Amino acid sequence: MQYTDIPSENLLKIKTLGQLKAAGYEPQTVKQELRQNLIKKLQQKEDVFPGIWGYEETVVPDLQRAILSMHHINLLGLRGQAKTRIARLMIDLLDEYIPVVHGAELNDDPLLPLSRYAKDLVHEHGDDTPIGWMHRSDRYTEKLATPDVSVADLIGDADPIKAATLKLPYSDERVIHFGLIPRSHRGIFVINELPDLQARIQVALFNILQEGDIQIRGFKVRLPLDIQFVFTANPEDYTNRGSIVTPLKDRIDSQIITHYPKSIEIGKKITKQEAHIKDEQEELVTSNEIISDLIEQVAFEARESEYVDPKSGVSARLTISAFETLLSAAERRALLNAEKSTYVRVADFLNTIPSVTGKVELVYEGEQEGAGHVAQVLMGKAIRTQFLKYFPDPDKAKKNKAAPNPYKGVIDWFGEGNTLDILNDASAADYKKALQQVPGLANLVEKYQPKAEAKEKLFLMEFALHGLAEHSQLSKNRLSTGLQFKDLLSGMFSMPKFGEEDEDDDDQF
Repeated sequence: MQYTDIPSENLLKIKTLGQLKAAGYEPQTVKQELRQNLIKKLQQKEDVFPGIWGYEETVVPDLQRAILSMHHINLLGLRGQAKTRIARLMIDLLDEYIPVVHGAELNDDPLLPLSRYAKDLVHEHGDDTPIGWMHRSDRYTEKLATPDVSVADLIGDADPIKAATLKLPYSDERVIHFGLIPRSHRGIFVINELPDLQARIQVALFNILQEGDIQIRGFKVRLPLDIQFVFTANPEDYTNRGSIVTPLKDRIDSQIITHYPKSIEIGKKITKQEAHIKDEQEELVTSNEIISDLIEQVAFEARESEYVDPKSGVSARLTISAFETLLSAAERRALLNAEKSTYVRVADFLNTIPSVTGKVELVYEGEQEGAGHVAQVLMGKAIRTQFLKYFPDPDKAKKNKAAPNPYKGVIDWFGEGNTLDILNDASAADYKKALQQVPGLANLVEKYQPKAEAKEKLFLMEFALHGLAEHSQLSKNRLSTGLQFKDLLSGMFSMPKFGEEDEDDDDQF
């Protein structure tokens, strides 16, 4: 049996260097290890990076080529594009266990000892050298680049306390306190937000990337480290805190550009996978695909908005947080009304504004409008876009004289001076009663969405009102406790004058 075919439980029984040699163990670099395990997964048609959606034809193939080429990698992209998640998934391409010299701080290979301690131990005990086993989860190190990171943190420096304790002179390499990078020997080392690392610290990485070794000041010691480096960074034109120095960028073999989801469906997969939904929420709240589409559409609208800084990007965390907030809004309403179940509403979607305002970086015009107003505008555009997937275009229906306007009954009812209040915390009975008082609204939903369930039809009735408001067929005013729909013209005339404040109508959008 070859060493690679030995089960993990049998490997862990090997305790000495002699037993390891007898098992047929041969050293290999971490890049060779990643390459060989990737080849196996590709041959067996396994999913190499599970849970990474939307990169199947772009980022993942580039990443696989880089690993097969045994390259150091830089993942370049805006925030919230799964860069760190990808780096962490590379752990699965490592062997489950590797042998190390027992007690060595640099994860020394028993056949290729690196540190002074490991070399002395192997020299003294030979085949009786004790070995341990290191799990792949322990071979991953991640460091967030911050301005206070020093060369000593990453590479190492003389430790005066160790020198005093061991009674050794500073010239003895045993007084070295190794940094994070040497301690990552035979593993994966990730530096997040590389441009935030000071230029002089980036320079210290040159030799490690090019020659594969480190040199600690004051010591004639050369450590040929075996490390797979993965860096993450935002585009340099966005990070005003710093940039990647050119010689370092030149030493990173592959730079892979990430991107945001290119479709609503991919965005929904990511959101539902990453959102932390409690079991009691799933039992209490019933959602639907329309509300999920609306949340994803907000992110798409934000990435195209003139109010949002395109260099900053709109993180996938926006939709994740918004979905969590939406279900919590529905849960809160059910708890207040002592209801054992509830169905999501468009009003719940509009209550996710706090999850949007903190996730977008505004340009000057957006700052002038205010984060809250920009969030409302984005949500309005999302409703306008998604509305046309379920109902006819109100603008075209109004202009088409050959066919009756399907919205005429609803619009005429509001034109007679009637108003409709949809309160955030209304019970299911009050919500249903309010929507059913609008003549023609139920028939509209029945005509264009006949297969919808009863509770979904109520949702669609509310959705239709929002869609008509976004297409300037009705007026929609924000109340302190919900929304009010009224005729478009009366809404304009009833708006408070400049300098006046209305107790009920806080905002119109």
